[in-house]
Amino acid sequence: MAKMGSVRENPKDTRGALLRMLKYLGTYKFLLALIILLSIGGNVLALLGPDFAGKAINEAAAGAGKVNFERVYYYAKRMLLCYLLSSAVTFSISIIMMYVSKWIAGKMRKDVFDKLMKLPVGYFDVNQAGDIISRVSYDIDVVGTCLATDVVQIINSIVTVTGSFVMMVIISPLLSVIALITVPLAIFYTSRMRRITQPRFSKRSKVYGKMNGFVEEMFSGQKTINAYAYENGVNDRYDVINHEAADAYYDAEYYGVTMGPSVGAINNIGLALVGILGSALYLLEKINLGQISSFILYTRKFSGPINEIANIVNELYSALAAAERVFTLLDEPEETADAADAEVLADVRGHVEMKNVSFGYVPEKTILHDLSLDAHAGKLVAIVGPTGAGKTTIINLLMRFYDVNSGEIFVDEKETRCLTRRSLRDAYAMVLQDTWVFEGTIFENIAYGKENATMEEVVRAAKAAHIHKFITCLPQGYRTVISADGGNISKGQKQLLTIARAMLYDAKMLILDEATSNVDTETERQIQKAMRELMAGKTCFVIAHRLSTIKNANHILVLNQGDVVESGKHEELMAKKGFYYDLYAAQFE
Repeated sequence: MAKMGSVRENPKDTRGALLRMLKYLGTYKFLLALIILLSIGGNVLALLGPDFAGKAINEAAAGAGKVNFERVYYYAKRMLLCYLLSSAVTFSISIIMMYVSKWIAGKMRKDVFDKLMKLPVGYFDVNQAGDIISRVSYDIDVVGTCLATDVVQIINSIVTVTGSFVMMVIISPLLSVIALITVPLAIFYTSRMRRITQPRFSKRSKVYGKMNGFVEEMFSGQKTINAYAYENGVNDRYDVINHEAADAYYDAEYYGVTMGPSVGAINNIGLALVGILGSALYLLEKINLGQISSFILYTRKFSGPINEIANIVNELYSALAAAERVFTLLDEPEETADAADAEVLADVRGHVEMKNVSFGYVPEKTILHDLSLDAHAGKLVAIVGPTGAGKTTIINLLMRFYDVNSGEIFVDEKETRCLTRRSLRDAYAMVLQDTWVFEGTIFENIAYGKENATMEEVVRAAKAAHIHKFITCLPQGYRTVISADGGNISKGQKQLLTIARAMLYDAKMLILDEATSNVDTETERQIQKAMRELMAGKTCFVIAHRLSTIKNANHILVLNQGDVVESGKHEELMAKKGFYYDLYAAQFE
């Protein structure tokens, strides 16, 4: 278990998270006002109960033969009625707050998802998918639960403590002073424990996100794990992370669960002092038995909410820690906004030019060095080179997933940073090595990029991609539903679907990043032939490791360690017997 003070909190982040949670609550001002009014009314009814109880005790304490049972029953019935009505009001408040928390959690999830759609690609490159999912699901659930239960308890507690103290002062100012002796001690203890507990709950949320990220990675790579018989190694790594999460949970809860009993013990000391002084005042005939009974009941109502707050404060800290993670995501810088005078790329011809481009994902490591490229409209440009040469980085820059560090990129003689991102990306169709399909029909997956696509257009694209025959063999044909991430079709079939999607998309430029890596050589040749027919007049960028597939390219760019070492047509590069020649020869030795 970590030592006290080994984890530091950031008070600024905590206050900010609390204020933003309250801001979400402020969206429902009317309902919150109604809840506060109901809470005041319900607690006033509950506070009348002890007063009626004290009066009933006074009537019963008149002595043998002097008890006025009619008055005793009168006060007892009113006490019962007050408690029943108070319980009904409390139940109504809980129902209202449950709906408010549901709406807030829904709004928060929508805000987070909208934010994710606006974040740059770089954010997803450096953050685990499991950690992001943990923020969207677990952390928001924690915040929603806190709003549904803890906020109501805190409002009730504040009203109850205030009302109880007023009634205590009315009954006996002296006893009220004694009851308050232990309050500063309870406040000091709670404040001290807050500084110890809050950062531990923050650490727990982060470790849970790390664990979820690891689990998501391992599940997505389960076949690879089995193929390499690395199950024991994965279990060992998971045990380390799992123990770290368990330790973080214990470390937070260890201090959190001690708060309620400790504050309860402090309040019980105050109650004992009230009992001792109250007995002395009764013997001195300064107070009657009914007043003592009422005062003790009010004391319990006064100290009870303090105990409740102490018991739920660890849940509140957990919610604040979760809220910090959610709001940290919401505060992430979005993709750089388009320039105020950005143009919409229209009537695209497809002439792409890169001039003296240098780029690195991190400032201290440059990937591309002074790279230049001139791709004329309607031409096929192939980009080849060893792994890590910077091929995919060029694609990221063409799509403006990242902006260049220096140099310029032009489309139809217009600098891409002077164009709107949406219109620039609309000008490209893209097929990646990492295929992506979603849960839906085959028709919906192929027609994803083209609004109002007809069945005839989808079928034509599927035939060109050589997947029509496979689709027609399925029980429901194009209406067959693909499971999440395409689990019920092969990897090659998924890639053919994405190729058909790109063929259907009406774009003047096409990017193929190892787009045929999961299909056999014969099918690849057929697809290449179909693509050349369908993409006449379109600019095409192809990244390929099978150099035999790009022999007919109009221009081949050869990269090595971020530099263009050679460029030209296949025959020209082979004649040079340089770097390209060595790459080509290595595939046929």
